[in-house]
Amino acid sequence: MWNEYNNPRHIRTLNGVVELQLKIRRCQNKLCLRYKKAYRPEQEGSLALPQSEFGLDVIAYIGALRYQEHRSVPQIHTHLELKGICISQRTVTHLIDRYDELLSLWLKDHKRLKAIVANQGRVILAIDGMQPEIGHEVLWVIRDCLSGEILLAKPLLSSRNEDLVALLLEVTNTLNVPINGVVSDGQQSIRKAVGLALPGIAHGLCHYHYLKEAIKPIYEADRHAKKELKKK
Repeated sequence: MWNEYNNPRHIRTLNGVVELQLKIRRCQNKLCLRYKKAYRPEQEGSLALPQSEFGLDVIAYIGALRYQEHRSVPQIHTHLELKGICISQRTVTHLIDRYDELLSLWLKDHKRLKAIVANQGRVILAIDGMQPEIGHEVLWVIRDCLSGEILLAKPLLSSRNEDLVALLLEVTNTLNVPINGVVSDGQQSIRKAVGLALPGIAHGLCHYHYLKEAIKPIYEADRHAKKELKKK
């Protein structure tokens, strides 16, 4: 597909502000059912919700502080500021609401989501797990790459492949459309779960996670060099 235009986007994550240069593509084949429909990079949806300034990892972290550690909004706000995240108390409240909406999405928006995927005639699933800190629950999110819709979000205490199989089946058993593929990182529990829940379905591994790990030594070396230069 042709690269129609680039769309810059900034996202505040637990590790700092991330700048994205999104390549938006459109199919130029007039006979295609998705002619001229915009395709955004799949990885964007694993980082943040649409039109959200804050990353999904921040939302997962706020949800963990609120419901696992039972912290108040002012306490969460102070905690985030100590981590270097610039955020207001009102935004903390808003993100708690977004967290609640994510968890209730499959129950409240079930009919709308089924109508969207039925109109498409197929789905390509993406599964991501966000664990803000060791000891916190993992917020698992299953998305449809074609529509960009989040189909299911659920916090789990573990990342066992048995739990992930149940999560995938909860979605796939009610969609009633073909699943053309799955996209995820290379985590072994995810790979096993996809193989068990969706045997024979193509499973692509996202390169972003590997590149993110590969760049860490370079980033740390660059940061150290900058500190040394400032001393001089």
